[in-house]
Amino acid sequence: MSDRISEHVSLKEATKSNTATRLEIKNEPRELDLVRMMLIAEKVFEPLRKWVGGPIKVNSFYRSPELNSAIGGSKNSQHCIGCAIDIDDTFGYKTNAQMFDYIKSNLDYDQMIWEFGDDDNCDWVHISYISEDANRRRLLKATKINGKTNYRII
Repeated sequence: MSDRISEHVSLKEATKSNTATRLEIKNEPRELDLVRMMLIAEKVFEPLRKWVGGPIKVNSFYRSPELNSAIGGSKNSQHCIGCAIDIDDTFGYKTNAQMFDYIKSNLDYDQMIWEFGDDDNCDWVHISYISEDANRRRLLKATKINGKTNYRII
């Protein structure tokens, strides 16, 4: 197994989870998950990084079903099959809003979520990618209502 998902994403970075470490949960993608991870990196992450002009923080990429359950993730989370990545503007080259808008206008994706934050900038961006034929280009905005996450189509 290679130690890289793509030029700018290592396997270690793509599977890192403090929760998995703390709870001693194995967070190792299967072969098909790795293929999907490489595809979203090729089609979304690397072109975005080139446009950003510097590093982008990967908050969450692959999550084993056990890890996903431990963090309270959706039962149908695309992270569990290697099709989703959460990114953040930690390094300050572009804002999360700028990255969201760039992906929306220039790249193919299945689903993209403006995760919390406010109308000017989200806290992070969730992007999934399946294939050119299967991608829905679905845009959602996540907010908290009475402590529960609500997704609205935008």
